[in-house]
Amino acid sequence: MYTLMAVTSTWTPKLGLDLQGGMTITLTATNREVPAESLETAKNIMQQRVDGLGVGEASVSTSGDRNIIVSAPNVQRDDLVDLVGATAQLAFRPVLAVATGTGIVPEPEDEGPGLPTAPPEEGDGERLPMSEVLAYTPSAEDTAAFNEYVCGSETPDRLDQPLFACDSIGSQKYLLGPVAIAGEQVTDASSGIPAQQVQYVVTLDFDDAGAQQMSQLTQTLLPKTEPLNMFAIVLDGVVESAATTNAHITNGEAMISGNFTAESAAALANVLKFGSLPLSFEPSQVENVSPTLGGEQLQVGLLAGLVGLIIVLLYCFVYYRGLGIVVLGSLAVAALATYASMVLLGQAVGFTLSLPAIAGAIVAIGVTADSFVIYFERIRDEIREGRSLRSAIQTGWVKARSTIIISDLVQLLSATVLFLLAVGGVQGFAFALGLTTLIDLAVCFFFTKPMVTLLGRTKFFGEGHKLSGLDAAHMGVSRDSLLGRRIRRTTRLKEA
Repeated sequence: MYTLMAVTSTWTPKLGLDLQGGMTITLTATNREVPAESLETAKNIMQQRVDGLGVGEASVSTSGDRNIIVSAPNVQRDDLVDLVGATAQLAFRPVLAVATGTGIVPEPEDEGPGLPTAPPEEGDGERLPMSEVLAYTPSAEDTAAFNEYVCGSETPDRLDQPLFACDSIGSQKYLLGPVAIAGEQVTDASSGIPAQQVQYVVTLDFDDAGAQQMSQLTQTLLPKTEPLNMFAIVLDGVVESAATTNAHITNGEAMISGNFTAESAAALANVLKFGSLPLSFEPSQVENVSPTLGGEQLQVGLLAGLVGLIIVLLYCFVYYRGLGIVVLGSLAVAALATYASMVLLGQAVGFTLSLPAIAGAIVAIGVTADSFVIYFERIRDEIREGRSLRSAIQTGWVKARSTIIISDLVQLLSATVLFLLAVGGVQGFAFALGLTTLIDLAVCFFFTKPMVTLLGRTKFFGEGHKLSGLDAAHMGVSRDSLLGRRIRRTTRLKEA
């Protein structure tokens, strides 16, 4: 039963924001000055983050001089807000003291959900040399302030000064030394369950400088006793993991462990992998998009497509008579191939079916009909030029296929240019149009042409029945010419 349900859900295309609903978030930069270059960089990083989640047809754009609008289908609010808005300021700091936490104090009411910690700006200090970081000793004032620190309270976050921080639930609080390794030195991040373990972890890879600093850090901390042999991995002011040094790490790899789920580990790795935002953002507006309006438009669009399809079929049956069977069969094959392609692409690359994509697929009806008209008219031209029916089917295809290929290539080129230059829903239209154009080429070569050839060998079509669309009277030729018969005439020689 479970297998059947899985297979059934697999063969359902992913729907876009306008059809299945989703959310739109407006993020506002909280920095005093917001350079245009930094805003554009933040937009690109956010786009990479939502794409890394497999969110198909997500749109990220700037608005004004400090706003970024993120629209994505079928994404939970917390997932999207936390992913795109987190500054992801990562730092590795040596642990100087550990105490029992006080729990997390409630956030002020004026802070929006998922409000991230601002990244270090001018005045936040510069990193100390590694030798000074490893030799740093907290002052009596630092120790007294740490003992009074309450988890969740604001604390200065300077690169060259100690930091008071707690874990995510406030059960432990830490007095941390200056920054030993910065997050910018992380080159890659991934999530998963290591061999012989049962919990998700996030694995980090460092650049050469970061790997050397990690080697110095672990080498110095290894002979010390707890808690001085620990270093904390701090993300946006929260201790994600406080690791005890039990080995000298020389390969430039570190691991963040904790109470991760598959989703939270993947989201954290995704944020770290694509880098830190150059600005600090807070969500100023969060809107949930209802699929009701899109559903109504979908019904109208599908009805319009069905009416257009019926009109095309009626025209083909009236004008081409029996050859309308070829049109009907080819359109059915093209429709099945298009649906299957959209389902598979949705699973493989996250393609989502939206209203613009449906419009692109409906346009393909006319593209496919054009191919039929070109082929059928070439056959009729060949018959009028004196070729037999069976010969005209072959020679007509030779002359029609180049026209069909050129026409579809022009359509495909237009779709490609539109896809590369456009964004959002217009890309969905261009992608669907290009996909259906490729399917039209495949259907013409591997279904339409073989089907016409097979029908030409039957008595109904091959002998030009009145309802076949290939009868001699309809072509304006004699029946003998249609069937390729030659009348032999004898000429009497007159004797002089």
